[in-house]
Amino acid sequence: MLRSTRTAGRRGALWGASAAAALTACGAGGAGGYAAVGPPPASATAARPTGSVTLVPLDTPTPPASTKSPADGKTSASAPALPPPTGAKSGRSSTHSPPPTPTTAPTTAPSTPAALTWGAPVRKPTDHRWCEDVTLSFRNSGGTAVLSGKVTFGTHIIGTLGIDWATIESTEQLPAPIAANGRKDGTWTVCVDAWRVPLGMHIETRDVSVEWH
Repeated sequence: MLRSTRTAGRRGALWGASAAAALTACGAGGAGGYAAVGPPPASATAARPTGSVTLVPLDTPTPPASTKSPADGKTSASAPALPPPTGAKSGRSSTHSPPPTPTTAPTTAPSTPAALTWGAPVRKPTDHRWCEDVTLSFRNSGGTAVLSGKVTFGTHIIGTLGIDWATIESTEQLPAPIAANGRKDGTWTVCVDAWRVPLGMHIETRDVSVEWH
């Protein structure tokens, strides 16, 4: 005699009904038959869980973090970080040296031209009455040296009574060079023709003109 086992609950009722159906089928087949009794197959309907359930979200893009300003209480989404510019290396910043500033050569004031002056001739008699030594002092107050030039003397022939009978010119070379802001003296023996100065007469070199460059 097969004993019937009861199982409390819904699953037990289903299992009992299945077992009874199996026994009936076996009895109909003749003597010596048997039926295996076991738990019923799993129901196609999923049972509702009775414990605590933890929901795990799928991998989704993380929304931008939001910031809340304490002043107005509004929430604003921060802008996503921009990718670095093409060609730039991460973690490095490239700096470019500014182009060198062109330098200007110091300018010098242009030199002023030579400015030559001289004093009155200093005369000294010689052993001949138709000659005398004449000395001139020159001063160059300009910014350029005097490189060359000439001196023209005017020699007066004076008679016994002091009459100026004639003036004879003669030319000599300037004592160049005379440096800028420099001084230089020159001495020449100035003569006229001897027949122009008879006995009792003499000469006086009074006039001086100078050309220079």
